[in-house]
Amino acid sequence: MTREMDATEKLIQKISKILEETKTSNATHIRKLKELSLLLFSKRSPNQSPQIPNSFQFTSAFCKSLTPLFLFQRRSASAERVVKFVSVFAASTTARDGKENEGAGAAGDGFLEEFLRFLMTASLAANKSVRFRACQIISEIILRLPDDAEVSNELWDEVIESMKLRVADKVPAIRTFAVRALSRFANDTENSDILDLFLEVLPLEQNAEVRKTIVLALPPSNATSPAIIDCTLDVSESVRKAAFCVLANKFPLQSLSIKLRTVILQRGLADRSAAVAKECLKLMRDEWLSKCCNDDPIELLKYLDVETYELVGESVMEALLKDGLIKLHGDRSIRQYILSTFGENGEEPENCSASIQLMEPEFALYWKTVCRHLQTEAQAKGSDAATTMGTEAAVYAAEASDNNDLLERILPATVSDYVVLVGAHIDAGPNYRFASRQLLLLGAMLDFSDSTSRKVASAFVQDLLHRPLDHEVDDEGNKVIIGDGINLGGDKEWAGAVSSLAKKVHAAAGEFEKVFLAVVEELATPCRERTADFMQWMHSLAVTGLLLENAKSLYWLQGKAIEPIELLQSLLLPGAKHAHLDVQRVAIRCLGLFGLLEKKPSEELLKQLRLSFAKGPAPVSIMACKALIDLAMWHGPQEVDRVIGLDHSSNFQGDKMAVDLVDFSKADDNLNVELLDLLYAGFDRNNWGDVETEENETVQAALGEGFAKILLLSENYPSIPAALHPLHLAKLVKLYFSNETKDLQRLKQCLSVFFEHYPSLSANHKKHLSKAFILVMRSMWPGIYGNAGGSAVVVSNMRKRAVQASRFMLQMMQAPLYAKPTENGGENCSTQPTETVDGSLQPSFECSDEGLGIRIAAEVTSYNQSFNCYITVFLKRLSGQILAVQF
Repeated sequence: MTREMDATEKLIQKISKILEETKTSNATHIRKLKELSLLLFSKRSPNQSPQIPNSFQFTSAFCKSLTPLFLFQRRSASAERVVKFVSVFAASTTARDGKENEGAGAAGDGFLEEFLRFLMTASLAANKSVRFRACQIISEIILRLPDDAEVSNELWDEVIESMKLRVADKVPAIRTFAVRALSRFANDTENSDILDLFLEVLPLEQNAEVRKTIVLALPPSNATSPAIIDCTLDVSESVRKAAFCVLANKFPLQSLSIKLRTVILQRGLADRSAAVAKECLKLMRDEWLSKCCNDDPIELLKYLDVETYELVGESVMEALLKDGLIKLHGDRSIRQYILSTFGENGEEPENCSASIQLMEPEFALYWKTVCRHLQTEAQAKGSDAATTMGTEAAVYAAEASDNNDLLERILPATVSDYVVLVGAHIDAGPNYRFASRQLLLLGAMLDFSDSTSRKVASAFVQDLLHRPLDHEVDDEGNKVIIGDGINLGGDKEWAGAVSSLAKKVHAAAGEFEKVFLAVVEELATPCRERTADFMQWMHSLAVTGLLLENAKSLYWLQGKAIEPIELLQSLLLPGAKHAHLDVQRVAIRCLGLFGLLEKKPSEELLKQLRLSFAKGPAPVSIMACKALIDLAMWHGPQEVDRVIGLDHSSNFQGDKMAVDLVDFSKADDNLNVELLDLLYAGFDRNNWGDVETEENETVQAALGEGFAKILLLSENYPSIPAALHPLHLAKLVKLYFSNETKDLQRLKQCLSVFFEHYPSLSANHKKHLSKAFILVMRSMWPGIYGNAGGSAVVVSNMRKRAVQASRFMLQMMQAPLYAKPTENGGENCSTQPTETVDGSLQPSFECSDEGLGIRIAAEVTSYNQSFNCYITVFLKRLSGQILAVQF
């Protein structure tokens, strides 16, 4: 026994010496691995002394020698060298095979199994340093083991279960190495529970390094791709970068859907971190463009469906051009699509379209972005040349000249060629609609200074404006507009392309409006004579809307073919009263645009908008609501009311404490109600008609967005009584937490941004928020102030929603104010009196959570005991910040 103990002690000393020597440098590891292997794999002969160690003795001595490493907390370089050495040694013990090493192989397998069991026991220790080293070494061993390593399935099952427990460890570093250890088994179909565990903990993990490790461990599959792509929006730069790295290495372009490809590129190329954007560019360049598309950008665009995801296609092209990955040559240009515009004798052929080779969507987008890039680069280099001198200026000027020359060789040779090219694509039908719009946008890069070219282009613009709207005929024989039914051509992008070309062609002041007015005059004639059909009304209003959108003021419309007042009286107001709902909707939009151009909105216009809001079906009311809010914000609510005779200058608006009641069944009586009160009443109206609206848009959603804008800029509207701000704000909070608006994503996003900024803009806003708190609780808490109750489940849900709203408002109250440079050094709400909207000075606690506590206490003591339950909970949350109040 004594001899065996002496042998063990000597063995421990030898192993400890080897481990100590591996700390200094990695260069010693190969030699020390051989020395340690000799101690493990030495064979015992029948006459050999018992001092020669067997596998069990070696493992016991090895673990004892390694014990100090487990108690060493810091991750120093020397400790990491020892961990690496130990892991390499343990993994290498299974590599010895062959007849001459049969005994040695058995010893190695025995050592690995015993050592792993020792590490699994250590991973359960109470000491976090011990658990950390155990998981670290286990992960290193697993990742270094060869694929043909012979390890029993029972042992692997034990290791896997041990590491799955550590994935939930409270120490992030331990969780990281546990995930690394399991990563090798994540691809195994027999261990699908590991993949399920990764996908379960990934969205819940708080530590960025652990999330990064999980992302790197996920195998490529349909189940993991959504989780990895979600990580491209992670708050941590390293996790986002890891996500793009995994997508590049594990997911071929063809394995991803078009939607996922565009999401990846849209997020990556626009990422705020340069490192992440670079990683995304590397994915696109090295994996997708080079390996999958043979360095052909057109082929890459085909994988992205640029007709649906145009902005993504533009971002891709801009990134490739900026990175110099697209080589431009003069032999490839748009001119190759114009085969033969004119005949041998210079005469124009009868069918110009036959001489045009039509572009696919990817080619049209490609040439548009290339030409825009060349124009931008030429302008930038020209500016640099103008601001520098000498050789540097000459270099910049030469580069600008080269870009201009290349652009000129790519664009059509003449404006006539350009018009024929675009016209051919338009005539080709809806399948070439996208290519036609891309070519229209190319017009901004052409030169129309020549009178002949300008004449040809002007005739083409008028042809575009006169082109009838695309429509279909339903089963009942009614004509149905294709597209949004508002903009020229059926979509905003097409209308924008037409107006962009028109502005370029008619660059002179007033010429743009003159051309449009001539077209409007011609199209509106049947409308004024009341002989126009539905399609003529829609066409004339679409062109009018495009004119009003791009006109700078009504000054340019005076003295032209049709006067502004005539346009209003003969087209817009009759259109708003038209029997067809679509005509009403487009006319109401035009009325709103017309009012924005007026120095003072006309009385008839405002009355019609108010009437359409109160009496029209939901789509018309939504459009009228948006128009009224825009006019109120542009001209001011008081000015809008004054126009229709509601001049309240004699009454001090600060005395107004509540909104006026509105009866929507009596439209004429509503003319005596102020605009904001009329709009506010729309929140509580439910019968807006049965007509369906697009994209689940509702009148309440339009009102919510409008009042959010007004409240955010409330300092610009001093005419709004201060007492109404809490009412409006309380209505928005209730709307935000309402079940009826949970599917209105646009409204939810708008209000979330509003609530994020509103309390930090002004101390007055916090005062209004403090007052709105009680109003919100009164309107949301079940069973009080006439609020409906219901079953126990319904009441419980209502209470939870009210408590959630109270906590949300408390967080807004505690949000810090944005810094405002003032004479006194900034706006302050903590120690000095605060000037409110009406100019009075109020104690500073009114815009703090202390003031909120007083308001809550006053409400509880003045009404009834039904508030006590939730107020007590609320005050506990404010302990240390709000006054101690006894109930």
